[in-house]
Amino acid sequence: MGATDVEDLTVDYMEDGNLVSKQLDKVVLTKGAWSTIIFRYQDWDRRKEQYGPDKFSIRRYQKRSGEYQQKSKFNISSRDQAQKIIDALQTWLKEDPAQD
Repeated sequence: MGATDVEDLTVDYMEDGNLVSKQLDKVVLTKGAWSTIIFRYQDWDRRKEQYGPDKFSIRRYQKRSGEYQQKSKFNISSRDQAQKIIDALQTWLKEDPAQD
């Protein structure tokens, strides 16, 4: 059964009784029939037997028939990629909005 409340959405994922994707944090960017959430998480590295580096995922959900269904996602696979996204957004947000 899926989540009926945006606060219950998670990227925690169990496989064979093990938590293979562990959510560390999340921020709800938008709520409503269409909700957007950014998650911070780690994947279990079976070879090293430990969780790997932080990853980030932006996911869009649509609420239909009372339950949220994931419709799209973008995974940010490294801190370097996350920083490049932050830098680009900061540059664009500094631009004069009157130019729009």
